[in-house]
Amino acid sequence: MINNSQKRKNMPRNYTKLEKQELETTQQQLQGYFKKDAPSKITKLAVLFLIFIAGLVTGLLSSSSHRSTLTLQNYNNLYAAVKRGQTITTSTSSSASSRNNDNSLNFDCKNIDNLVHPKELNHNLSDEELLWRASMVPKVVEYPFKRVPKVAFMFLTRGPLPLLPLWERFFKGYEQYYSIYVHTIPGFVLEVSPDSVFFGRQIPSKEVSWGNVSLADAEKRLLANALLDFSNERFVLLSESCIPIYNFQTVYKYLTESTHTFVESYDDPTRFGRGRYDRHMRPSIMIDQWRKGAQWFEINRALGIEIISDYKYYDLFRKYCHPPCFPDEHYIPTYLNIFHAPFNSNRTLTKVDWSLGGPHPTTFVRENITEGFIQNIRNNKKKCLYNSKSTTVCYLFARKFAPSALEPLLDLSSKVMGF
Repeated sequence: MINNSQKRKNMPRNYTKLEKQELETTQQQLQGYFKKDAPSKITKLAVLFLIFIAGLVTGLLSSSSHRSTLTLQNYNNLYAAVKRGQTITTSTSSSASSRNNDNSLNFDCKNIDNLVHPKELNHNLSDEELLWRASMVPKVVEYPFKRVPKVAFMFLTRGPLPLLPLWERFFKGYEQYYSIYVHTIPGFVLEVSPDSVFFGRQIPSKEVSWGNVSLADAEKRLLANALLDFSNERFVLLSESCIPIYNFQTVYKYLTESTHTFVESYDDPTRFGRGRYDRHMRPSIMIDQWRKGAQWFEINRALGIEIISDYKYYDLFRKYCHPPCFPDEHYIPTYLNIFHAPFNSNRTLTKVDWSLGGPHPTTFVRENITEGFIQNIRNNKKKCLYNSKSTTVCYLFARKFAPSALEPLLDLSSKVMGF
């Protein structure tokens, strides 16, 4: 049985004569504007669309008053906004009054720029969710926007960036060609001025311990966050003690025009190489496929997606690569050797001095920094291959530099390094 109140609720609303006249007047105003004031075909089409929507809304109003959220006042505000040339957007809010505080409709729509160039690095994604999201690849090859390839500079640091002023000088003036990502210890806040290129560039981080898989986890975390920006094409892993030894133009050209990635990957038959291999990795990884290399890599977007998408081989390193086996020295070199060897140059772009031996490279302090010292790093005595051609430019970065090296490096950067 349907009671009387339900019957009244479902009956079409009977508008007063005055309300009908207001609706008709507003529609006539929109039609007049369309005929007289529209400056272009695009504007005419937009207004015509609004007229259609207005008619649709009028029909909804007449059929069910309790479902209506657009009043006559809203309708007049819509017309007024069009006359003033304001942008009209949509809103998912169910409150009509909250949408009309500024006499226009306020809608929150997805913007492609937010999708392909995320400005906010802070998020609540777990590592699993982040890797899944970053592994997504569009099937349409062409980009629906003007894409300028960027280089993602990924800093893996325990805390502050003592050489930050040198990097700021290096980046100055080339904002559209790079992105910066910083992984620190959890809870650490990188204190920089709002106008610094490092401002707001920290990613959600986790604890990292030297020598175990958490270091490789941090590398994948940096890489995945950088892959969220579709303009990033090349990816460089750096530490707080790294410096650039060429200017930005040279580095950018070298990386974006390369047909190879730069990951050191070699077969070391000693106990420091094959001696770290665990037989439990067979048959997925055989000992003749096992490789070693510096953790400071440079890769392109395609290989970056492959690396963060891999679970099968990475789990083997998580289970069986423990000190004296170090995942950051073996996982990526081995993985690329097995699946993508033709695309890798098998060398690193970061110069490191291991001449003193031991588990850590030489650290350079203020007294070491001279013009001749920097020139020796830049002018490599041994040649290397770049796009299958011989070159003497084999390194673009160097480490390991102490905080005390900053001042002399700034003094030499313009004369020696070109920035």
